[in-house]
Amino acid sequence: MPQTLYGGTRNRRVTVRDLALAKERGERWPMLTAYDAMTASVFDEAGIPVLLVGDSMGNCHLGYETTVPVTMDEIAMLTAAVVRGTSRALVVADLPFGSYQEGEVQALRSATRLVKEAGAQAVKLEGGERSAGQIDLLVRSGIPVMAHIGLTPQSVHAMGYRVQGRGEEAAQQLLRDAKAVQDAGAFAVVMEMVPAPVAAEVTQALHVPTVGIGAGHDCDAQVLVWTDMAGLTPGRLPRFVKRYAELRGALGEAARAFAEDVTSGAFPAPEHSFE
Repeated sequence: MPQTLYGGTRNRRVTVRDLALAKERGERWPMLTAYDAMTASVFDEAGIPVLLVGDSMGNCHLGYETTVPVTMDEIAMLTAAVVRGTSRALVVADLPFGSYQEGEVQALRSATRLVKEAGAQAVKLEGGERSAGQIDLLVRSGIPVMAHIGLTPQSVHAMGYRVQGRGEEAAQQLLRDAKAVQDAGAFAVVMEMVPAPVAAEVTQALHVPTVGIGAGHDCDAQVLVWTDMAGLTPGRLPRFVKRYAELRGALGEAARAFAEDVTSGAFPAPEHSFE
């Protein structure tokens, strides 16, 4: 019997071949972002098969307003931390804005750094047909690539935060983008903020897995930013996010309880002290 991706027990890391076999079986699988060793270890122990060191770290970890300012140095440092905190999950590192847009050679240089220095097992980059050349060279050089189409946050200044693929022409372009990155060698395709029927059509048309984020029920996998999923992100969240915990409130309560114990003299108690 084949082992499932989610929660399965393995003495090795999940590979892109495992994801391809899951597509053949019709098995759905989860992906989460991770930006540090401790959080990554929690998700690894929980059986999450793929962890994305996303440039979403700009918004939820580094305090930037968008993903655009994230640098290669930041991605490399946090990817290495996630790799150190895991033993089973396939770790995918984002190529940040400005690290691959110049062309294939720049993309290979950037991706090679994340694989050699940070230990990533794969990289992700945004763009459909326009990024096919970069994907092709990376794959031919031995670096697995996850593609990202639909809403591409690095292009926020050009497209804004809005659903992509609405209307016949836009839907056909999304399908062309998906097929282009698949033909270039991408092992999976993230679709962000795409109408569910369009995402279902793309998923049916591809032989590689699709990963949805705001792309409906029919994708092969689903990904969320972990701080959104766990209720750590403040304020209004995108429609596609489901909160599975309320960590922001829990952490706030813990901090206030600690502060009250310190100010009242209740902490440290004798059992927390040395003689």
